[in-house]
Amino acid sequence: MENLEGKKVAILATNGFEESELTSPKSALEKAGATTHVIAPESGTIKGWKDGNWSKDVDVDAVLDNVDASDYNALVLPGGVINPDLLRRNDKAIEFIRSFFKAHKPVAAICHGPQLLIEAEVVEGRKMTSFSSIRKDLENAGAHWVDQEVVVDEGLVTSRSPEDLDAFNAKVVEEVAEGKHEEQTA
Repeated sequence: MENLEGKKVAILATNGFEESELTSPKSALEKAGATTHVIAPESGTIKGWKDGNWSKDVDVDAVLDNVDASDYNALVLPGGVINPDLLRRNDKAIEFIRSFFKAHKPVAAICHGPQLLIEAEVVEGRKMTSFSSIRKDLENAGAHWVDQEVVVDEGLVTSRSPEDLDAFNAKVVEEVAEGKHEEQTA
């Protein structure tokens, strides 16, 4: 198990995030010693989605307007259908994501989360996976899509769905421990 003491990881989400895709990586990172911050466009709480229905609320640790990628070692982007669709229309969210790539920091996205990476224009030439329904979107944006439970490409970690969370979490922890990747670029 990697030791992530002293590492801070941003988890960018809003209402409609897939519950397990936020809570499971958060738990794995914290178990490895990292500090995590749930970052959202607004303060208070955000509501998850589970099994086709609204689920529990999660506390927001920081508001998007008040954070900078330089404060974090890595970024996690949970999926869900609603969450990435709302965030990809938020210019500050897209610039926040892009700034992790510009700084060569690890970024992890699962399920529909890679839609945010398409909007941030950081997928061209990258080997990735995602939920199958956005495969064409990724390919059209220049990504090389593969059907694997977890794919790592120079600090970019992607997975398909909640069924892949064990593999996803292990790779996220590993990439955060490794730190910056010079080939991780916008």
